[in-house]
Amino acid sequence: MNEVKKQKHLFLLGLRHGFPIGIGYFAVSFSLGIAAHQAKLTPFQGFLASLLEIASAGEYAGFTAIAAQATYLELGLATLIANARYLLMSFALSQRLHPHLSLGHRLGMGFFITDEIFGITIAQPGFANPVYVYGAACSSVPFWALGTALGIIMGNLLPLPVVSALSVSLYGMFLAIIIPPTRKNKVLGVLVVMSCLTSALASRLPYLSQLSASTRIILLTIVIAVIAAIVKPIEKKEEVYDA
Repeated sequence: MNEVKKQKHLFLLGLRHGFPIGIGYFAVSFSLGIAAHQAKLTPFQGFLASLLEIASAGEYAGFTAIAAQATYLELGLATLIANARYLLMSFALSQRLHPHLSLGHRLGMGFFITDEIFGITIAQPGFANPVYVYGAACSSVPFWALGTALGIIMGNLLPLPVVSALSVSLYGMFLAIIIPPTRKNKVLGVLVVMSCLTSALASRLPYLSQLSASTRIILLTIVIAVIAAIVKPIEKKEEVYDA
């Protein structure tokens, strides 16, 4: 009975910690819904996409690829690369799991890993508990999916100039993600500037400009990441947990 009470406490704690995250998710996913609207997705399709992926950058890459009429292969690669940071979070979280934790719970925790849920989970003392993660997901993920659906609905109702203005807020979200790390790490700052310049250049070069936008993003991401890994590799003593 004590174990049941403990699990209930952890679930309720996860619910409480996840609710503020859900409020933030709603605001961000509303802007994501504008991008989904521009890709001509229905509210239900956007709701389902956000419910099954729960990743802002990955979904934006996917919606952009859909809007550009990319192939399934391009769509899959763009989403995979955009979500690659979750591999690092999974590796880090796996070090905090009980050795006898079942495969089902491991997969469940992996599905619900987001930047924020990973952050609050890794901050808990002792072994990471799947019940806590499920509680945080229950109070945050629905906001993410509903925000996307509402963004699509409002994109259908609002005038085109207003929709275009709202779509800019998604770039503000990316800036909020990029700027803080670049202020602490000059290498990241150089890579961000390099990415912007090469992306603009690639869209005008004879051969690269003929490729789809999603294909250019994939190629540039791989090339710049390889260059950065060779020129300035991360020292083994550093622990990279954030994205």
